[in-house]
Amino acid sequence: MELQADFIVVGGGIAGLRALASLVGRGDILLLTKAGPAESNTGYAQGGIAAAIGPDDSPELHLADTLAAGAGLCDRAAVDLLVHEGPRYVRELVEWGVPFDRDPDGEPALAREGAHSVRRVLHARDVTGREIARTLWQRGGGAAGVRVLHDALATTIDVVGGECRGVRFVCGDGRTGVAHARAVLLATGGAGRVFRETTNPAVATGDGLAMAYRCGARVSDLEFVQFHPTVLSAPGAARFLLSEALRGEGARLVNADGDAFMTRYDPAGDLAQRDVVATAMVREQMRTGRAVYLSLAHLDAGRVRARFPTIAQVCASAGLDLAKDALPVSPAAHYMCGGVDTDLEGRTSIPGLFAAGEVACTGVHGANRLASNSLLEGLVVGARAADAMAAPPVPVRLRPLRVAPAEAQDTAAAASATHADDMVRGLADDVVADVPAAMWEGAGLVRDAEGLRRTLAVVGAASRR
Repeated sequence: MELQADFIVVGGGIAGLRALASLVGRGDILLLTKAGPAESNTGYAQGGIAAAIGPDDSPELHLADTLAAGAGLCDRAAVDLLVHEGPRYVRELVEWGVPFDRDPDGEPALAREGAHSVRRVLHARDVTGREIARTLWQRGGGAAGVRVLHDALATTIDVVGGECRGVRFVCGDGRTGVAHARAVLLATGGAGRVFRETTNPAVATGDGLAMAYRCGARVSDLEFVQFHPTVLSAPGAARFLLSEALRGEGARLVNADGDAFMTRYDPAGDLAQRDVVATAMVREQMRTGRAVYLSLAHLDAGRVRARFPTIAQVCASAGLDLAKDALPVSPAAHYMCGGVDTDLEGRTSIPGLFAAGEVACTGVHGANRLASNSLLEGLVVGARAADAMAAPPVPVRLRPLRVAPAEAQDTAAAASATHADDMVRGLADDVVADVPAAMWEGAGLVRDAEGLRRTLAVVGAASRR
């Protein structure tokens, strides 16, 4: 199969769909999605989308919160653009019909999540991402000039003479194809499934990042992975994200004795930033030798169930009452802060190749993403990337890469130089065969040099099979 388009969008999450909305009417568009229209990380985003639209908020305050959460490693220019342009694009979603929850005055109801200093998160019950994606699909998916191929896995980026000219893909029925275009947008999401414990759907396997790396595009900040603190970990039940919005509404983390413990680790308590909360949970588990829990029992049960109906239903299927029971929780891999290096219009180091959303690294998130900034970034950069794709090409200027400290470089060099077979020898067969398990154990929430070396060995051995 050989196809021709003006623009190719790979991925059906918020970044790809928002780009699609801006590209409609500017040429022929091919949209490739790995699965069905509802299967993306956007569709699983429960909490909401952050934007400074409240009367007690401002872009400057949103910027300060984002920089603080990013541990001093955010790109300030990228954050500044995000928080100042974000409100306009969010209001556009309201105009397009996204059914955000409303307060008694008819204005969007705003929630608060960890590391936000005020309420600024718009939400549609606990299925915000799904409602945004549904609205964007309705707006662009059936428009004139748009061809959509579902169940089409992009495998290779075609680069000719140093420029991106299209992608190769394989369909679910086994057919292969190549599509040619003057500009390609990668909006393929993250790689959370590389970890054993993850909140991500099965499609989040890092395909776009791998394709970009293989064709020579620059990547950045891949070491920064955000681990969500509260994932349901009931025996026999599937792992399921318990939104940070629960803690924003007053839920508390407690130990096995029912004692709220977060203020012992951080003054912000349960609303500290995610990396702080996740690490505190691990420390509390190590201190007590027992599990930790999330409790909403002190809140109004009717209000809890009305605000979080999907989460309540999932808990019920595991034999738990969201409003009354102590919910066993543990951290899990959630979001990649790094990715394909881009400027603020989604341009990569390969002319004609663009990236937006979780697959990309604009520098907004630094070392740790501020809650609910991910949908906002996909929205803003997806729209800006579409405009850049349709405009005459210009030279790209990427941020200078950070240089790791000498000690870290030495560790990485030693790990790379170590023969994988020697490192693998003596490891259990099931660990060697299970890259996600090795990644979780050695490159997860708690890392050290030896664990990273062992993980590299396992991954290296698996890659040669």
